[in-house]
Amino acid sequence: MGERRNIEREFGVPIPGEILDPSRWTKTALKKLPPPGPIDWGAIFGRRAPLIVDIGCGNGRFLLSSAVARPDHDHVGIDILPLVLRYATRRANQRGLANVRFAAIDGQRLVSEYLAPTSVCEIHIYHPQPYHEAREVARRLLSPAFIADVQRVLEPGGKLFVQTDNPPYWRHVAQVVPAFFDWHEQHGPWQDSPKGRTRREILALRRRLPVHRGWGTRKELSDDERERLVITLPLPRFDAGPRLRDLDEMERE
Repeated sequence: MGERRNIEREFGVPIPGEILDPSRWTKTALKKLPPPGPIDWGAIFGRRAPLIVDIGCGNGRFLLSSAVARPDHDHVGIDILPLVLRYATRRANQRGLANVRFAAIDGQRLVSEYLAPTSVCEIHIYHPQPYHEAREVARRLLSPAFIADVQRVLEPGGKLFVQTDNPPYWRHVAQVVPAFFDWHEQHGPWQDSPKGRTRREILALRRRLPVHRGWGTRKELSDDERERLVITLPLPRFDAGPRLRDLDEMERE
């Protein structure tokens, strides 16, 4: 009989990668970011490789899956919640992943202050917070200005992936993102993760909630074209509908 693999699961779905002997663990936390300015990711990872960024990475499920499947790519996951980042870094460390780093920072700051133009091959944004309270609407991530910044930092042919279980947010995405990207709706789960790329998606599918998914390839736009789109496209001021409190709490457990 072969050696039994040490596989971790949540809600019955395996978390990608195998937990290794502690002697093979890595350190994946970026505990302190440098002063604002384009980060030299080659110096951080010790090599030059295509860069994938997961904004709002949660407990790291998607990024772990991608890092295991694509060792020739480097991966950066960010979140503003220290608890979920502890889960993400611990899991990446236990799997001995050298092509992953995690940092506590919000998406707007990372994209506008730390990512150089045309330096990223993929940006993934899964279940951005819809912020149901009227006083928090301005905190919604996917504004035209932010999408313009995402388009700016992606390399030619770079891709943006977006997913949400909030229908009003998805309608906003469909209004704004196609102006900056050649946009495609993904009908049904992602082929690489039929049970869910993220913890939130797994929970939503278990609740039989609709999950909206899409991806787009960067359009070539001038600075003037980006600026015009930013001032003409709608802001994310939609009514987000009722809060899924039980799902929100389970996602953070």
